[in-house]
Amino acid sequence: MGARKKNAALAAKEAKKTKSFAMLRNCPTSPRKMRLVADMIRGEEVSKALSMLQYSPKEASNRMEKLLRSAIANWEAKNEGERPEDNHLVVSEVKVDSARMLKRLRPAPQGRGHRIRKRSNHVTLTVDRLNVENITK
Repeated sequence: MGARKKNAALAAKEAKKTKSFAMLRNCPTSPRKMRLVADMIRGEEVSKALSMLQYSPKEASNRMEKLLRSAIANWEAKNEGERPEDNHLVVSEVKVDSARMLKRLRPAPQGRGHRIRKRSNHVTLTVDRLNVENITK
C-alpha cells in the first residue's frame, strides 16, 4: 500500500471513530426497494424518521427502523448521559449498496429455463447532531 493510500485509510478510520452509525449486511430485500425507504428518511430528525418508518406500509421500513434504533443506541453509548431528543439528532447519511445475488432457475416454455435473481443489499445509516446555528436561522 502506498503512503498516500495508507494516510487516506487512516484518516477514514479516525473519522469513523467520531461518527455513530449502524450497518445491516446481506438484507434479503432488493436495493431498489430499500432505497425508496432510505430516501424517505434521509436528512430527517430521528424522532420524525422513526414515526415515518413505523407507519410506513413497506416491508423494508421494518428493517430500516430496527437499524435506526441501533444507530441511536450506538450514539447514546458514545455520548453517555445525553439524550437524543435534546441534541437534535438527524439521519445524516444512508447508503444502500447491492450485496450478493442468489441465482435460481424457473421453468419456462419449450424446455427452457429463465434465470431469477434474488437480490440483497447492505445498508449503512449514520446519525449525527444538527448544528443549532442552522436551526435558528
